[in-house]
Amino acid sequence: MLLLFSGEALADDFVGRASVVDGDTLEIQGTRIRLWGVDAPESSQLCRGEDSSQYRCGAQAAKDLDAFIARRPVSCSPVSFDAYGRTIATCSAGGTDLGEWLVRKGLALDWPQYSKGRYDGAQRDAEHGGRGIWKGSYVEPWLYRACIRTSGKPSDCSDDANAHP
Repeated sequence: MLLLFSGEALADDFVGRASVVDGDTLEIQGTRIRLWGVDAPESSQLCRGEDSSQYRCGAQAAKDLDAFIARRPVSCSPVSFDAYGRTIATCSAGGTDLGEWLVRKGLALDWPQYSKGRYDGAQRDAEHGGRGIWKGSYVEPWLYRACIRTSGKPSDCSDDANAHP
C-alpha cells in the first residue's frame, strides 16, 4: 500500500538492517530515513561535557545509536518527506522507538515543531537525569545548522551565550 503525502507517494514500512548515517538519520535498503520528531546534534557539532571540555556530541549520538541497534533489524513507518527528499519515519529496533531512545539518553532533542511534544517526557527525564548533552552545555541542532549556514565554522557555532543549560 502506498500513502500519499503532499502529492508524493510514501512507501510501505521499511524493515531491515540499518546503517547509521548520523544521530538521527539511517539508511535501510538504500533509502535515507530521517527519524521523525527528534533532532540530534550534527556530526561536526561540539558540546561541552560536565568538565566543560568539548566533545563531538553529534558523532557520539551516531556511535551510541549504532551500538544500540547492534545489527538488529530496524522497522520504520514513513510519515512524510523532508526538503532534501529523505523519508521521515518513526523507527524501532527490538520494539524500542529509536527517537524516544535517543531523546531519553540525552543524545537528541524532542523537536516540538514536528513532534508536537511526543518526546517531551523523555526529554525531561534525560534533563533531570543529567544524561548525554544534559551533562554540560549545548546549542540546539537547529540553531547550530542556522549558524553554520551563515558563518560556516563548527567551533564558532557550537558555543554561544544561549547554550543550554
